[in-house]
Amino acid sequence: MKNRIILCSIVSISMLIFSCKDNNAFTISGTVQNPASLKTVFLLESDSTTTNVVDSTKLSEDGKFQFKHTAPYANLYKLRVGGSVFDLIAKNGDAIDFSTDLNDNKHSYTISGSDESEKIQEFNKISNVYTDKNTKLADEYQAKSQALGKQSDSLMKIYLPVFQKNIADYSVVTLKFMNDNKNSLAGFYAATSLDPDKYEQPLIAYADQIKDSFKDNPGVQQFIKQMMLIKPVSIGQPAPEFTVIGVDNKPIKLSDYKGKYVMLDFWASWCGPCRQENPNVVAQYAKFKSKGLNILGISLDTDKDKWQQAITADNLTWSHASDLKNFEGPTERLYHIEAIPSNFIIDPQGIIVAKNVRGADLEDFLNKIFNKP
Repeated sequence: MKNRIILCSIVSISMLIFSCKDNNAFTISGTVQNPASLKTVFLLESDSTTTNVVDSTKLSEDGKFQFKHTAPYANLYKLRVGGSVFDLIAKNGDAIDFSTDLNDNKHSYTISGSDESEKIQEFNKISNVYTDKNTKLADEYQAKSQALGKQSDSLMKIYLPVFQKNIADYSVVTLKFMNDNKNSLAGFYAATSLDPDKYEQPLIAYADQIKDSFKDNPGVQQFIKQMMLIKPVSIGQPAPEFTVIGVDNKPIKLSDYKGKYVMLDFWASWCGPCRQENPNVVAQYAKFKSKGLNILGISLDTDKDKWQQAITADNLTWSHASDLKNFEGPTERLYHIEAIPSNFIIDPQGIIVAKNVRGADLEDFLNKIFNKP
């Protein structure tokens, strides 16, 4: 009988706790050790483009604070505690416990009550490894440059490849985390940290896989929509047919290049980075033209005279065309051009085999195509 009474008491207490849980809001109960002069803690909410303060609360004398906030959907939130910011993922019904020590230079923290928050903490630990590596690298480079009294190309040649390798290594582990956590918002936020140009294909594949998930989260849905829009002009897809007016006022069709390699080069006379890249494109055209490289320059200029002057000034001896409508031209919209310079390399079968390859990467890619063993 005694055991039965104890069991009934446990069940009653459990039911009471469950019934008191607020499923219309989430709570964060926090402790800050060594707060010094800190008086206020802020709660921020993130979407795909911005982060905004949505609440604030006073820190008690013993370093305690609490938030109660309604979340229309599970989302990324941040706690700003002094000069530190801590990520968490919350949804209505979560009762989250948080603690940190402001004397900890590594800004570590503990969090419980939200599996998703623990996941994003796991990702942040991964991210911080590479952030620390590149911060140390940048400090070393800066110190050596200051010792020389000038920026040094030789130093840059030493440090830039190491920095780029760190970014590449970070991207590899981020891709793994993203794919290992497709059912978690932490995976989505990891995905958004990747270079969308360089990792377009895996990001499109990821968007395909999560398109039936997180339907109430507008940031996720916007990402999926964007990936689906660019999918038809991604690597591995047939290049969409178009007709554009040449500099001689005659129409040029993509199908005119059927059976040939062609690079669509979107640029403009007013685009500084485009003009800086042009000498490299000229050099690669001279090197690979005889091996089968064709280029169709598509300008986003609206002033034909300035466009033609730039063609002459930069010695761009390949074919040129333009809708003369800036980013709103039909060809630009078909290929979802949102920034220039942009390029697409299309193989003889009409398949997009590369996008946005510039500088040394362009030469490396063309060497692979035209200098096959």
